[in-house]
Amino acid sequence: MAGGIPLSTSRRRLLAGESGWKGLVRNRRIFAIAIFASLGGLLYGYNQGVFSGVLGMNNFDTRMASVVNDPTKKGWFVSILELGAWFGVLITGYWADKLSRKYTIELAVVVFCIGVIVQTAAKGPQSIYGGRFVTGMGVGSLSMAVPLYNAELAPPEVRGSLVALQQLAITFGIMISFWIDYGTNFIGGSGSTQSEAAWRIPLALQLVPALILGAGILFMPFSPRWLINQGRDDEALAVLSKARGLPSDDELVQIEFLEIKAQFLFEKEISTVKFPDYQDGSFVSNVKLTFYSYLSLLTNPTLFRRILVGTLTMFFQQWTGVNAILYYAPSIFANLGLAGGNTTDLLATGVVGIAMFLATIPAVIYVDQVGRKPVLVSGAFLMGACHLIVAVLTGLYHDSWSSHVAAGWAACALVWVFAMAFGYSWGPCAWVIVAEIFPLSVRGKGLSIAASSNWMNNFIVGQVTPDMITHLVS
Repeated sequence: MAGGIPLSTSRRRLLAGESGWKGLVRNRRIFAIAIFASLGGLLYGYNQGVFSGVLGMNNFDTRMASVVNDPTKKGWFVSILELGAWFGVLITGYWADKLSRKYTIELAVVVFCIGVIVQTAAKGPQSIYGGRFVTGMGVGSLSMAVPLYNAELAPPEVRGSLVALQQLAITFGIMISFWIDYGTNFIGGSGSTQSEAAWRIPLALQLVPALILGAGILFMPFSPRWLINQGRDDEALAVLSKARGLPSDDELVQIEFLEIKAQFLFEKEISTVKFPDYQDGSFVSNVKLTFYSYLSLLTNPTLFRRILVGTLTMFFQQWTGVNAILYYAPSIFANLGLAGGNTTDLLATGVVGIAMFLATIPAVIYVDQVGRKPVLVSGAFLMGACHLIVAVLTGLYHDSWSSHVAAGWAACALVWVFAMAFGYSWGPCAWVIVAEIFPLSVRGKGLSIAASSNWMNNFIVGQVTPDMITHLVS
């Protein structure tokens, strides 16, 4: 021990080099793999953003009028995806441990594509409901499997940055979805002559990155931590060696391999002591071990505290209000008095996507240097200030925006500032925290429960926002 730190850990830190941008360049192979895997985040973000624009399109609203014109049904139209994602992420913990992180991503892509095809071919609301639920299952699974995969493949000095790539990919997906909606809104005209292609094309385009991810992930390496969990030590060492660009007998590779192996053996020994009757490898024993593994997250005080940290982090991430803005941005900007109709609202919504995407880039570069807590605290204060000022402006001018144009644009600008504050703080850092806090033996299960908190609260926000907007402006 050196100053309370194991010698292997301090030695690895010395050998590993710098974090931040220099660390990403040094680990460029891992960086490239993580960027590709984060296509799952792009799908998540695109799906979040695309439907807000589609909801405002004339042809879609006409075809789906029975739902769109009812605030409660409209809420279900949006939030049923989050309900599917909540279900999907809960079952992903088991499959991530059973099939591997890599094949779980593949399975999620297949489910996602089925849901997108159903939505794109929809003739009525029922198909949109069903398609969005199935798509949600895929998105939810990806939202948990991709950060887990990136975290387990990444060296410690850049782990935060690589997990933050998930949020950067999400914001990029949101940004391009907003602008694709803006462009396709003009197909056939933005009024009563609008073509069905205006909303079917944005929905169908989700298949492109999904198919690329589905094909490419087959050529990506397995998580070395998962391989060690399966007793495939030689493969795990080979993955670490290739990923770091160093020979397998290099000191840094050996230290990292032995740290993972030691953690696995320690947790296996604990499992053997606690559950000696369930170590025969049979199906029934594995089911019981899985059950007790989930149960330990609630009964073990240390693990339960981690569950609380993970679920509450995701709770507060969603109740910043970010998805109320992402799902209903055109309606929000219309209520802030923007003139010019749906086209202007979509344009202002597109700026939200750009602002959030650009603000996320510094988080990817500096999160490992600055730390998680300072970023979260500063982002929370900035978002809170934006909410407060917009609330005051709305209270003063909600019935006279036309004669207070500057106040309306100031409120819109603060929505953009809010998007930037979320983009650099609670967006990426929440996912970094939940990907790091659980031990290897329950990491998949713990992360699935934390991510399910994200989706359940996301569902509630999407469900209540239309009714809230209707009653606040009426």
